[in-house]
Amino acid sequence: MNIEAELKARLSDRVAVKARLDALALGESERYRDTYFHVAGDRELRIRTVESAGEVRHLLTYKEPPVDAISGSRPEYETLVADPTTTATILDRLGHPEILVFTKDWVNYRIPYGGRTCLATLVSVPELDGSFLEVETTTAESELPTALGDLRNLLSTLGVTDRELTTQTYTAAVRAVRKGH
Repeated sequence: MNIEAELKARLSDRVAVKARLDALALGESERYRDTYFHVAGDRELRIRTVESAGEVRHLLTYKEPPVDAISGSRPEYETLVADPTTTATILDRLGHPEILVFTKDWVNYRIPYGGRTCLATLVSVPELDGSFLEVETTTAESELPTALGDLRNLLSTLGVTDRELTTQTYTAAVRAVRKGH
């Protein structure tokens, strides 16, 4: 089983991190519109609409509970969707109603690091203060500790400290803002 090894940080200096990323790779801007559906437990089910360079695509994603409590890394399954409206209707009829919709602006950087391809993503969520950086790679569960070590080293190279790391999900943060907390 493949795991999405991922670390996320709330950045204290977005400008400096972006400059370091720009020195390593070419960034690709995208806008995501995420629609989340109700599932039990610590799982996620969403339809993501991705807009980039005049192209629009839709993805259905299911995330299992985390296999690493510290990083929140988890198995993830994703597939293209031709008709997101019909897919949302199917999910609703199967007992997974829509519960949350919000947008994110991303700049993705593909960076070779530690013998693997890593994706570093600068994230802004209009409803949330500040910017975030996610670094991720896909790995076998048995290699998760090594992959997470490589991601921590990449964050350090980018000037991100351990104090900036967070496991709070965007869904939880957006819900808190909408509830006024």
